Amino acid sequence: MRRKSGLVLLALAVFFAALSPLLRWYAFPRLAKVPADQYTTMVLEAKDATLLDYGTFQAKKVPKVTIVQTLKGNVEAAERIERTAGRDVVVWDGLSYVQGPDGKMVSKIPERYIFDAHTQEPVHAPGEMVDGDAVKRRGIEFKWPFLTEKRDYEYFDAQARTTAPIHYKGTQDFRGVRVYYFEQTVPWTRVPFPKDLPVKGITAETIAETGMTRWYTTVRRFWVEPVTGAPVYGEEIHQEELRGGTLLGGREKVTAFSGHVKMREDYIESTVALVKSQRVLVLWMTSYLPWGFLTLGVLLLALALFLEARGRRPAGPAPAKTSAPEPVSA
Repeated sequence: MRRKSGLVLLALAVFFAALSPLLRWYAFPRLAKVPADQYTTMVLEAKDATLLDYGTFQAKKVPKVTIVQTLKGNVEAAERIERTAGRDVVVWDGLSYVQGPDGKMVSKIPERYIFDAHTQEPVHAPGEMVDGDAVKRRGIEFKWPFLTEKRDYEYFDAQARTTAPIHYKGTQDFRGVRVYYFEQTVPWTRVPFPKDLPVKGITAETIAETGMTRWYTTVRRFWVEPVTGAPVYGEEIHQEELRGGTLLGGREKVTAFSGHVKMREDYIESTVALVKSQRVLVLWMTSYLPWGFLTLGVLLLALALFLEARGRRPAGPAPAKTSAPEPVSA
């Protein structure tokens, strides 16, 4: 009976020891994915900013500029691309909508971002674009990979349509969450005009015909929760200028926008709460269960070996037989 118990424990030990790496290296990449139908909205604000009045082409101080950023998963497009890509794909249709203090539109830039559901690497397919211009992304955008590492990453800049390193700057604590801090500085770069401008009759083409160009620089900062790869907070020190052309009345340049763009407080709170809950789910697959199964397998193996050793222990000498006493007669 003891030998059978040892064999059962040995089989269980092998099972749990084998399950540990399978869960981490096989199940995790197939289960930890960005949902194809995810829909998120983020509101950012730049208070005491400088904004261009396109009617007069004069820069003026405004109390606040608001940027509403939406990302909507396009399930139909993702399924269509998956047929040829051979992997799980997410398609985000994004919109960055900028509005002034009066609520009127300053600019809006649509995007289509196609990427691998687990690694977040770009997947190139028809429809990938920024503001109607076809692009071929290199590097991440919006989200870091699961299990983010302490290193620099390539980050795609939608304004310039180019990729540059975003640098790991250290580990910090952000509202009770351990995060990696990343920073990227984009030097002054000539960028296209948005196709949708706030004044009727003024288009990117008509402005370009005057000889005017648009330039942009930013310091981009992200605080990323490394287990999920999700930014819990982000901000930019953002500047735009219009340079040259006849519309500036002889001026060399004018500020189109200048401000410190930050996430609004209510969105920070909701993002931190969501990331905390998602972090636990990823840790179950990458740490808690794999290490737990491995530890359980070692304990079961030790118990099986103990029972086997006891079963093989030689028996002690048999007790001496004692004969019954002879009956005594009177």
